[in-house]
Formats: sequence, C-alpha cells, structure tokens
Amino acid sequence: MNHLLELAYLFGSIAFVVGLKMMGQPDSARKGNLVAAAGMAVAVFGTCFLGEEGFRVIGNLSWIAIAIVIGTLVGTVMAKRVQMTAMPEMVSLFNGMGGLCAALISVIEWRAIQASGEVLTLGHYLPIIAGLIIGTVSFVGSMVAWGKLNGSVGDFRFQGQQFINAILLVGVIGASVMTFRGGDQGMLWFLTTIGISTIYGLFFVFPIGGADMPVVISLLNSFTGVAAACGGFLYHNNVMLMGGVLVGSAGTILTVVMCKAMNRSLTNVLIGLAGSSSSGGGKAVSGSVREVQATDVAIMMKYAQKVIIVPGYGLAVAQAQHVCHELESLLESEGVDVKYAIHPVAGRMPGHMNVLLAESNVSYDKLVEMEHINSEFSTTDAVLVVGANDVVNPAAKTDPTSPIFGMPILDVDQSKQIIVLKRSMKSGYAGIENELFFNSKCGMLFGDAKESLQKLVNELKTV
Repeated sequence: MNHLLELAYLFGSIAFVVGLKMMGQPDSARKGNLVAAAGMAVAVFGTCFLGEEGFRVIGNLSWIAIAIVIGTLVGTVMAKRVQMTAMPEMVSLFNGMGGLCAALISVIEWRAIQASGEVLTLGHYLPIIAGLIIGTVSFVGSMVAWGKLNGSVGDFRFQGQQFINAILLVGVIGASVMTFRGGDQGMLWFLTTIGISTIYGLFFVFPIGGADMPVVISLLNSFTGVAAACGGFLYHNNVMLMGGVLVGSAGTILTVVMCKAMNRSLTNVLIGLAGSSSSGGGKAVSGSVREVQATDVAIMMKYAQKVIIVPGYGLAVAQAQHVCHELESLLESEGVDVKYAIHPVAGRMPGHMNVLLAESNVSYDKLVEMEHINSEFSTTDAVLVVGANDVVNPAAKTDPTSPIFGMPILDVDQSKQIIVLKRSMKSGYAGIENELFFNSKCGMLFGDAKESLQKLVNELKTV
C-alpha cells in the first residue's frame, strides 16, 4: 500500500508521455488527449485517496471536488461554444490560468513559511521564487495575448522599450535576491517581485503584433510548464514535475520551430523586439493583377491532373472548410489528384489548419506539411490559395529588404497555374505587397472565401 501513490504517479507520467507522442499525428491526436487525461485522473485520484499509510481521504477533498466540478463545467461550455477562428484566444486564456495557478502555489508556500518562522534554505527558495516569477509573467502575458487576439488590446510601443524590458529583468532578479536576504523586509520584497514581474509580463507582450502571436503563445506555454515543474519540486510531486517538464520542453521546441517558420529571432522575442502587425518594408512590386471568374477556374481545375489547395486564415474566418472539402470531393470524382499544403504557421497557431480541415472530414493523408509538399509544386497543374498571404510570398526568397526575407514559404510560384481566393488586395500581417499576385501565372478570384468556393462547386457541377 505504501507504494500505491507512487505507482499512480508513475502511471500518470507514462500516460503524459504516450499521450504527447500520440498528439504528434492527426489521426491519433484525439486518443492522445484522452490517454493524457486518463493519466491525470489517476494522478488526482492518487493524491486525494492514497498516501504512505495506504488508503486515506485528503483533508480538503470537498474544496478540491468543488473546484473540479466548476472547472469541468466552465471548460466544457467554453470548448463547445468556441469558434475555430477563436481557438488561439482560448489556448492563450487557458495557458494563462495555468501560469496563475503556478504563481499562487508559490504565494501560498511563501506565506506558510513566513507564518511558521521556518528557516528558508536556498534549495527550497529557488523553486518558490522561480514559480512565482515565471507563473506571473505567463499569466499576465497570456492575458495580454488573449486581448490582442480578440481585438480588445492594441499594440503599445515607446522609445527605448527594449532597454526598459532589460532593466525590468534585472530588477526582478534583484528583488528576488533581496526577498531571500530581506529578513523582516522579506514580504515587502516578495510583493515587489510580483509587481515587477507583472509589469514585465505587460511590456513583454504589448509591443508584439498579431503576426507574432503564435510564437508568443508557444513561448508562454513553455513558461507555464516550467512554473508547474517548480511546483513539482516544491511538493516532491513526481507527476507534477513530469507534466511541467513535458509542457516546458515541448513548448520550447515548438517556439524554436515557430521562430524558424516565421523568420523571427527568439532572442528578439524574449526582449520584445518581435515584429508588429504592419512592419512594412521591402521593394515596390510592379506589374498588373489578373482577375479571373469562377467559370474559368472551374474549367481549369476540372481538366487538371493535380491540384494543391493552400488554406490560410481567410479560410477559417469565412468558415469555408466544409465547402472546401466538397470542392475537393468533386475534383476527385473527376479523377483529379487533390492535396492540401500546410504551412507551419498557417492560421493563428500550429495545427490550426489541420484541425479546421479535419473538422470537415478531410482525410489526414491529404494534409501535407511544407517540407514534404514543396517539391510537388513544380509538377502541379493548378494551386488554389484560399486566404493565405505571407506564407506564399516569393519575396521571402527574392527580396533581401523584405521583413519576411528568409522565412520558409510554400513554393506555389513553381506551379503551372495559381488561383488566389481573396477579399481584396489588402496586405497580410507583414504589411507588404505579395509578389505572387502580380505573377503572370496568377489569377485573382475576389470575394468571400466561402462564397467563392461555393461558386466553384456550382460551376464544377455544371461544366
């Protein structure tokens, strides 16, 4: 009986690892979530009912049960109601709640130590203060990111902001040192640490524009994982430690991948130098834009041998994933080979397009990542770009003065014909003209993505 709790934690830890592995593939991601959730359920049961003495009931079980019920109800309602376009906002909000929990653990532990008069060792203090700082930054930053994504918070910049951020980092480290050495003034320095961490969390995310929000959300997610791991150290809780390490490491790896995919420097993101939503720059684009009609596009695709669809945020905004799948099915019935090209940052977060298209029953094997699909564009008869912009802009390869130069893109310009579904010629988040639109092989089908796709479906049925 003495080892049942550790066995429960071991089961939970293994379930986290297996679940995370399963989430790496679209067809097993849902099951991976369930596996990880089952591991967490076992770990929570073990914490509440198992101990060194065997079976027992934890003292504050009623409060834990109430919190679980409320959290389950709120989370279920929010998840059921959220639109796919608002999914990044929900991820940011939930991540912020995790950061807040980690910070509160540190606050509670610090207050308990102060009340007991216990002599605080450095080994005990470090996870407390690290969880406080990282959790606070994660919570505040996630709330700002949530506000930016839903449009309620705008960009905020001022001269020397990066220098101020650096000073705040030094300040929070200094305040944390004084908290440990402060004696009777320890609580004052502890509160000061919270205050400076809060300000840094605000200044960290305020200047960052919508184009870089996926990087910020991923980075803040890794922060929350590290803060949770600190809680695991505090309470010698192996499953909490394992969960935090997995979230922190996975979030860090994803952040690096996202920075590479968006041509951003991780160092610049850390000190608030990431680009705004309208960075501008780059050389002027000359030439004319060729507008096409749905009838012409339908005929082109009907007699094509291979078509690649490139989904972007415009597809999600228009809620056009179902009609896009209908178009795909019609083309396949005509003998056309259809695939989807998925850029790592298509949409507003990694996996956004995968989930959106899977929701409309698009086969997983048709969703091809950028590094695997780029070699196929040169043998593709027609590419249909639906609501994507910067991720297909050739300036990333041809214009050293462009703010997106060096960013990996989908090589749609290598295909024989290109059709872009777009509301207008308005630039994307990078704030620059797209060279692709002026390519002689490119035709623009203007209008709402869902309406344009529906026109193509109707035309294909009559051609």
